[in-house]
Amino acid sequence: MRSAVVIVGAYLLGSIPFGYLIVRVSKGADIRETGSGGTGATNVSRRAGKAAGVVTLLLDALKGATAVAIAKVIFGLPVFGGGVGSAFENAYWWIAAAGIAVIVGHIFPVWLRFRGGKGVATGVGVFLMLAPIAVGLAAAMFLVVVWWTRYVSLGSIVAAVSIPLFVVLQNALIQPVESFAPITSAAIVGAALLVFAHRENIGRLMNGTENKFL
Repeated sequence: MRSAVVIVGAYLLGSIPFGYLIVRVSKGADIRETGSGGTGATNVSRRAGKAAGVVTLLLDALKGATAVAIAKVIFGLPVFGGGVGSAFENAYWWIAAAGIAVIVGHIFPVWLRFRGGKGVATGVGVFLMLAPIAVGLAAAMFLVVVWWTRYVSLGSIVAAVSIPLFVVLQNALIQPVESFAPITSAAIVGAALLVFAHRENIGRLMNGTENKFL
């Protein structure tokens, strides 16, 4: 029962369409009819301004972090840090699953007929709770790619794909990653989801028609 509550609750939390609501309230418009059609921070910025985009970014990241935090509390783990032993390892598989569920909720929100955002900010919130060192390194990759190319989508894709790699490198070279198997598995699945969510962006990148960040 706990597992079902964690997964369903994480999905419903992820489904809260903050970007859609912010644009609907501030501009009376449907963000899905603007730009890329996504409900994330980049598209919100194009329609409602940078301040609205920043608020959307923070709220979407908070969704991801909150889903993981709630899952940890339900399974008896400290919100920051983890546990040791097979019982805690088993719990971390469900916590990792909650992280994936909240990302799925953002990309495929039930309230918007399963048409949401790209999941980047929500994924950042999830992995800040699960693998903060990897997120910091991936964020550096994002900034370099966006600075060099001016493509937010490309930076997001590169950062998402790099997180599993950085988790592995951290575990091998810096310090052991607690609950390495579930966290690495979540990072791989999360990266796959984000790449899938950017499939139209990838097509535009290949065709040279993707919008640049100015």
